[in-house]
Amino acid sequence: MPATSTELITRYLQQAITAERSFEAQLRGFAQDGDDEEVQSTFAAHAVQTAQQIERLTERLKELGGEPQQEESELTLFREVSPKFSGPAVPEEQIAQNLIAAYAAEAMECALYEVLAAIAGANGDTATERLARDLQRQEHTTAARVWHFLPSRSKIAFNMLTIDEIDPSVETRTLGNRLVE
Repeated sequence: MPATSTELITRYLQQAITAERSFEAQLRGFAQDGDDEEVQSTFAAHAVQTAQQIERLTERLKELGGEPQQEESELTLFREVSPKFSGPAVPEEQIAQNLIAAYAAEAMECALYEVLAAIAGANGDTATERLARDLQRQEHTTAARVWHFLPSRSKIAFNMLTIDEIDPSVETRTLGNRLVE
C-alpha cells in the first residue's frame, strides 16, 4: 500500500506504462494479421502512438522519482479483459476479432487515464493530470477510429464465413449489406 499520494500516482503511472507496453505489442501483431491495409495501417500507426505515450508516461514517472516496473503488473489487463475467441475460420474474421479486442483495450485505457487524472487532480499534480487527459483524448480518438471499422469488417467476415450459403441466382442481400460478391 502506498504511503503517500505521490507514491499512489507513481504506482498508477507504472501500471499505465505496463498496460501500454502490452497493448503496443498486441497492436504490432494486429498490424500483421489479414490483408486489410486500411485496418493494418491503423493498428501500426496506433502502435507508434502507443510507444510515444509510453515515453511520455515514463518521463513523468521519472520526474516524480519513480522507475518503470520491469515485471508484469496486475494491469496487464489486455490479456485478461480481451475477448477470447475460438480460432477464426477466415482471415477476415481475425480482423473483426482484432477490432473487438482493440476497442475493448481503448475503453480500458480511457478508464485508466480517467482514474489517473482524478487522483492527480486531487493531489494538485496538474502535470500528471494534463498528461492523463491528453492521453485519454488520444485513446478516445483511436476508439472512434476502431469503432468505425467494426460494421464493414464484420459484414466482410460474415460474408466470407457464409459464402456457401449464398445462391448466386437469388439476391438475398442488398448491395449495401453485401460487400463480397
